[in-house]
Amino acid sequence: MDRQVVLTGIGMVTPLGVGKAEFRDALWRGETGIREISAFSTAGLGSHLGAEVRDFVPRDFVALKTLRKMDRLSAMTTASVRMALDDAGLAVTDANRDRIGIVMGTAFGNTDLKVQSARVLFTEGPGRVSPMHVPNTVMNAPAGHASIELGFRGVNTTINHQAVSGEAAIAYGAMEVRRGVADVILAGGADLLSPFFYEALCRFRALSPTDNGVEAARPYDLRRNGPVMGEGCGIVCLEAREHALARGADPYCELAGWGLAASPASPTGWPDSPRGLLVALRRALDMAGVVPAGAGSAGSDGGPQDDRRRPGGGVPTGIDCIQGAGNGGRDPDALEAMAYRDLFGGSEGMPLITSLKGATGEIFASGGIRAAALALSIREGVVPPVVGLAAPLMPLPFVTGEARRRSVRRALLSGLSFGGTYAGLVFSAV
Repeated sequence: MDRQVVLTGIGMVTPLGVGKAEFRDALWRGETGIREISAFSTAGLGSHLGAEVRDFVPRDFVALKTLRKMDRLSAMTTASVRMALDDAGLAVTDANRDRIGIVMGTAFGNTDLKVQSARVLFTEGPGRVSPMHVPNTVMNAPAGHASIELGFRGVNTTINHQAVSGEAAIAYGAMEVRRGVADVILAGGADLLSPFFYEALCRFRALSPTDNGVEAARPYDLRRNGPVMGEGCGIVCLEAREHALARGADPYCELAGWGLAASPASPTGWPDSPRGLLVALRRALDMAGVVPAGAGSAGSDGGPQDDRRRPGGGVPTGIDCIQGAGNGGRDPDALEAMAYRDLFGGSEGMPLITSLKGATGEIFASGGIRAAALALSIREGVVPPVVGLAAPLMPLPFVTGEARRRSVRRALLSGLSFGGTYAGLVFSAV
């Protein structure tokens, strides 16, 4: 089968708020969820800022009896999945539960509980490790808890793909819908801001300020000196178009194309060339039948493209907006900017470029939150600003200062991860 995939619902627990309305309003206003960390002490560390989830009450979404069995990451995921289903107007019943599934992305899982269990194991012995904790230490705990709580019997998969886990989960979920394995897939990503992982990143000098200076998240800025860590969960409801329309749903947009790629790099480093990212983005654009208008368009191998070729039978259309992965990292932000320059040619018709990570911090499996933001941009015609960007690293059309009103018919979401892993997703208005 080759079915169209549409996005019919979104749900999230983020540093900008819980649920679509709070998240959207804060995003459009250019607010930030970054502040000094309050959940644990950062004394003795070189970094002190983070984007924490606040005002999240798990009991608003999960029964207390069930919640006792869940870790915090699973609670955020279950809440986000429930919100996405409610937003889509979709009830899970005996008639449809076999055709509803979940594909969840997480870069590091519940590091808090893993560290706690390991500490008890090695200091007090295996007999003192809580049997309630063990099932929650595995990567697929969030997807498992959400599917049990909401009654899915379809696909249940967890993607662990570093900082593109969320984007890869959405691509995989769309594949399952497109080929007819499922009618509905809840897909996205979640990660925690845990004291263990925060300290580890500080020790590796991977967080702002990586080279002294003022600590802050400054995506795509000349003064950037590393990302600020965040946490949260974002879920999108992916659905076969005919299934959505048959039940009277009003889709936000279509997921028209996706692409994944990689470049040789060290496990914690970045390549010198944007070639791998260009491959991922071009694959997504080709699948969607979209041809960038810029003179510098690159082919699927990263090289020059013959403008006479129209991949996928598409026509020259272009992209209106890019939801980038810029997080304030010195190397990845430069790599990403070079890819956009090469792909779109630096022409006047270039799409607007934004990134959420100056507001939400670097939530490693952030693909679901960023996909939800793009869906809102397409529906409402608003492109949010890059919080923290004042001096762009390249003369590209970054959105700074205030949100921009603009009709968004097609949008591109980019995903980058250390180690040279990349993803691209193309969303189109319906």
